[in-house]
Amino acid sequence: MTGKPSGVPVIADLGTIIEWLDQRGRLVRVRSEVDPVHQLAGVAAKFEGGPRAVLFEKVRGSPFPVFTGLYWSRALLGELFGKPEASLPQHVAECIRDWQQQPVAPVVVRTGPVKEVTEEQVDLAVLPVPTHAELDAGPYFDAGVVITKDPETGIRNASIQRFQVVGKDRLAINIDAGRHLELCLAKATARTQTLPFTLNIGVGPGLHFAAAAPAEAAPFGTDELGIASRFHGRPLELVASSLTDVEMVADAMFALECEIMPGEVHAEGPFAEVTGYYATVAPRPLVRVRRIHRRSRPVFQTIISGGEVFNSVGLLGEANVLAMLQKQVPGVRDVYFSHGGCGFYHAVVQIAQKRAGWAKQALMATFAAFPPLKMVTVVDDDVDIRNPGDVEWAMATRLDPKHGILVVDNVFGHGLNPTFPDYLGSKVGFDATRPFPHTPNFTRARVKPASLDGVDIDVPEIR
Repeated sequence: MTGKPSGVPVIADLGTIIEWLDQRGRLVRVRSEVDPVHQLAGVAAKFEGGPRAVLFEKVRGSPFPVFTGLYWSRALLGELFGKPEASLPQHVAECIRDWQQQPVAPVVVRTGPVKEVTEEQVDLAVLPVPTHAELDAGPYFDAGVVITKDPETGIRNASIQRFQVVGKDRLAINIDAGRHLELCLAKATARTQTLPFTLNIGVGPGLHFAAAAPAEAAPFGTDELGIASRFHGRPLELVASSLTDVEMVADAMFALECEIMPGEVHAEGPFAEVTGYYATVAPRPLVRVRRIHRRSRPVFQTIISGGEVFNSVGLLGEANVLAMLQKQVPGVRDVYFSHGGCGFYHAVVQIAQKRAGWAKQALMATFAAFPPLKMVTVVDDDVDIRNPGDVEWAMATRLDPKHGILVVDNVFGHGLNPTFPDYLGSKVGFDATRPFPHTPNFTRARVKPASLDGVDIDVPEIR
């Protein structure tokens, strides 16, 4: 594993992040050889949600180790960013806001660690691409950052997609409806051109968050790679390609130079998605891999569907919704995308009510701020929005079913959610706040805090 490139911030370089985790006891090292088909994901699942990420040092059929788990613990991410866990959404929102107000463009440098080795032949079988879930169609890239350019304007676009390996130099890509990559592909198809892109694997969380930023925060036609520059505190470095005008990330572990062939499709799926269900099989765009670049000692990164996705997506959603709500609705304090809602479909909003009706205003504004949401629950500021039991208590004791439930039919949602076939379905909002103005019968009972200093207590061990 290569060390930290000179002058690069810790969070910009996955190699340094792994060393940082190791030094703090936050890295599980699996030294036995594991099979990338099912066994790797099965072992990783034993540690999912815990305080440590996992490095598989020996993966059958490949000389490269595999890393996972960077995003499944918010406490770990908070330590990495040097921020309290609860303030992570605010930190993400501030970085995106700073980029919106003062964009910092990436810089193209002559070379970088990702160009240390260029494979003589393209053979994806050499890479340790895992097969995660039992019914997955095969090995999948699911943590790489796609960089492409608008065929008309040349403005860069970044995103994260899933890619199924379907040949030694072929991938099948899933592109959700409405994504900016779909717009770029449509423009290339109209010009009867291929759409070149780079797939950058093994990058830091700043770049990952930039690529996952919601369209409402980073509209089409803006170079969201600048968001990574804000996280890093310096311009993101890119390296030029010798094949096309699309760059690759200088500090990535691997970079694949690819192109989508307009009109050419291949069966893709099933794949275990964010929903906890398998995405359906369908003909989807075919990708040709033209070149593989890598570090001399790279580490392949993968993401296990579950907590990692819930956090990496949820933090971006929370940040965007929080920023927009605090501009529009007085009293909004915090937003949390619950893991029970897949980090994508259920937002819990905390509000200190200023006047009657604002809780419902927050509810409607939340749906507008993040269209994939299916459910929104609004609670008072005395409710811990990250505690499912506390939220349920508010719903059980404060929600008026007759007036506090809002149902919206036939509205755009997220196509991976099976209740939104063809991206159309129903959404529901719950106003679980106290009536305003507050009355004594809704005052929450509290126990007065007491100190144990000087108190003689005998606490026996449980036998």
